Amino acid sequence: MSTDGQPHILAIGGGTFIPDSRYGMSPSPLLRYALDLTGQDRPRICFLPTALGDGAEYIARGYGALTQLDAEVSHVALFPMPNVQDVRSHLLSQDLIYVQGGSVANLLALWRLHGLDDILREAWNEGVVLSGQSAGALCWHVGGNTDSYGPQLRPLTDGLGLLPYSCGVHYDSDAQRRPLLQQLVGEGTLPGGYAADEAVGLHYVGTEFVQAVSYAKDAGAYRVEPDGSGAAKETRIDPRLLAAV
Repeated sequence: MSTDGQPHILAIGGGTFIPDSRYGMSPSPLLRYALDLTGQDRPRICFLPTALGDGAEYIARGYGALTQLDAEVSHVALFPMPNVQDVRSHLLSQDLIYVQGGSVANLLALWRLHGLDDILREAWNEGVVLSGQSAGALCWHVGGNTDSYGPQLRPLTDGLGLLPYSCGVHYDSDAQRRPLLQQLVGEGTLPGGYAADEAVGLHYVGTEFVQAVSYAKDAGAYRVEPDGSGAAKETRIDPRLLAAV
């Protein structure tokens, strides 16, 4: 848990891990920033691969990357049954919960079926740092847009709602993302919110957005709000640049 007792969320637009010739992938400065939010010398990290169907390959990759950190690493899988006897107790004992990307629609359905929606809200209120990329960023918000249903993006409006905003991910790498989010916010399907380019994280303390962080010099974050005419206005937020590892 965070030593300051505050509920933190770091929602990452993309780029949590970077290619590594030795390990396949290594933690980027964004993940190390999330780790620092715990304030722990050797934090307990649990990753949730639900959005990837708890695939063995993805679980192995998660351990391969996260065990490069000075941390105690575990995971919670829901297929074919939960891999820990008491999911609530395990998640509440963590310092950082990281949610992998994939299908946010499937992730939300499975979490609700197994009660993780309530457990994660409780963990957040208790000061466990929450983070994740793509689906693992969208899930904490009211909604955004998603390719969970196919290559043509569709609205997502039933996120967990810990954060009362919309969220945009992969904002500079997927041409569909920006115009659809602006449309949904402008017409009122989604509330105003925040979006992140690749290599950018959105840091919230409680429900307040406090800053964007990035390890890429030109990457950006954005505030997206309705302009009152059925469209949306977008304001760039320059992220704080993180030191390279």
